[in-house]
Amino acid sequence: MTEENGDKLNPTLSSHEDESGPAHPGVLLIDDSEFIHSLLRNKLEHDPICLHSAMSAEEGIATAELIKPALILLDLSMPGMDGFQALRTLMNSTILTDTQVIVISASDDTEDKVAGLELGACDYVTKPFNLPELRARMRCALRVHELLSLLAERAQVDGLTGIGNRSCFDARIAEEISHRDRSGGDLTVAMCDIDLFKKVNDTFGHPAGDEVIRGIAKLFQQLLRKRDIACRYGGEEFAILLRDTNAKRAAPVLDRIRKQLERTRWPSHPEHMVTCSFGVCDIPSGDVNKPEDWVKTADEALYAAKRAGRNRIYIGSDSGMTSALKLAS
Repeated sequence: MTEENGDKLNPTLSSHEDESGPAHPGVLLIDDSEFIHSLLRNKLEHDPICLHSAMSAEEGIATAELIKPALILLDLSMPGMDGFQALRTLMNSTILTDTQVIVISASDDTEDKVAGLELGACDYVTKPFNLPELRARMRCALRVHELLSLLAERAQVDGLTGIGNRSCFDARIAEEISHRDRSGGDLTVAMCDIDLFKKVNDTFGHPAGDEVIRGIAKLFQQLLRKRDIACRYGGEEFAILLRDTNAKRAAPVLDRIRKQLERTRWPSHPEHMVTCSFGVCDIPSGDVNKPEDWVKTADEALYAAKRAGRNRIYIGSDSGMTSALKLAS
């Protein structure tokens, strides 16, 4: 095998991505050898993957946490942080739980192989590697990632409504807060509760209550923006994340949902109007920035909306609770 000539790689550049269809799974190569990067970039050019590159363990970890690849190809012998340290860090990452790691190393030592596998790598390939074999091992690892992702996705879907469940919300709010902190943008958290929902169940039966819950979830899907995230928080309560949006701009979006729900007539009880109340927060109370603090502030605003008569939107902040109608006037 001879070294191929070529320009120096951009270490974070994606080398293959089909924008016309579904995104290909991301594969991150972490290796200090430009020859290995050039070789795999050329040989895997037409494979259905999106290949990213990092020239050091430190850069690889940062890139992995940014792009969340399906698969990492990791060299062991690198200057600075070595592959074992990098593998340990990757395996401990809470946002890379489904990412598969194949160690690619010149070491054929059994102790190295055992150590890599026990640290969490799904496979170990020695250099110089056979490309068809590496491809086959990569396909196996990508299939495992796909199955794990599918299981995780199904575990975060609410069975009644088809939208995200509480587990999904807990994961996404942490991601959205992190995005807000990095970008300096806005974020709004809204809690929504169906008004007097127990009366619907007690008067018309639980199937009618289920119909209302499904109907409200459908309104969220129809009237929220694609980038917004609506989840069933529990029972008759929902939680919504509106990225890059402050409370003042979120209020009209939520008010459209409130008004549409007010106008909805239900097959099982057409004479009975269903309404909901919203509590909104774009800055958690105090100097804290944890998910539970955002939810607590939005919940307090929701309780204020309930106390004020229901079927309305209140915004919570350090200065107290404000009606969205007053804010708009």
